[in-house]
Amino acid sequence: MAQKVKVGLVQPNIWDNMDANIAHVSALVRKAREAGADFITTPENSGFMGVNAAASVAAGKPEESHPALQAFRKLSAELGTWLLVGSLAIKPAGANRNFNRSYLLAPDGGIAARYDKIHLFDVDLPSGETYRESNSIAPGGEGVLTSLPFGTLGMSVCYDLRFPGLYRGLAQAGADLITIPAAFTRTTGQAHWHVLMRARAIETGAFVIAPAMWGDHPGNRQTYGHSLVIDPWGRVLADMGDGVGAKVVEIDLGEVAKARAQIPAWRHDPVYTLPARNLTGRAAE
Repeated sequence: MAQKVKVGLVQPNIWDNMDANIAHVSALVRKAREAGADFITTPENSGFMGVNAAASVAAGKPEESHPALQAFRKLSAELGTWLLVGSLAIKPAGANRNFNRSYLLAPDGGIAARYDKIHLFDVDLPSGETYRESNSIAPGGEGVLTSLPFGTLGMSVCYDLRFPGLYRGLAQAGADLITIPAAFTRTTGQAHWHVLMRARAIETGAFVIAPAMWGDHPGNRQTYGHSLVIDPWGRVLADMGDGVGAKVVEIDLGEVAKARAQIPAWRHDPVYTLPARNLTGRAAE
């Protein structure tokens, strides 16, 4: 198994025109491939970002006829590369909500793995921004681990980042790399993006690959950008900052074993016994 691999980050600005978005993302994927990337990653919502939940629901398509998925499958086959499509809105038959589904596409264009985002972002921010993903998205129910020629990949999406148990489980099941494609808000990104991503890498002893959306979008939404690659020791190997573009960074999978040998906490989880407490906060007698 190869130890070194070149990872491509794609950082687009997505709007509510799927055809234009497909062309925009595809051009950046091509740029990453031309720069030598073996494994290219795009962010959450790589096909469409609507003005509201109703628009996002309406834009969801079944997997077998989703124009963005079909276009990206053809692109991965044309370029002969592994391609992580961060997520697309996939509509199950007869459903009134979509799945926020991440895809791993093989170099022949086949679907190697699927992951449906488990944790949904329902929040009112101090900035006045309100998000209710559960209005348009149905949650997934299980983590996904899959094999690549150069390592084992654990898949997740955006808000999953805030639930460390998922990542601990992926690492304990064998993940060397973890993808966290995202469309993080600018408000929460400025506060938490880097520290949470570094924490997930340190806690798991795995590489974290986090392609991110950037810019202004319909419905007054703003995303943070700063697509990242972080090594198992928590070092930032790539940070794309603001703006649209593509970036390639080489990683050495041998660093996973080194980090885990130095700090093996990822496999030392005990079962904690905590004191029962009543509403006064005093230990029950």
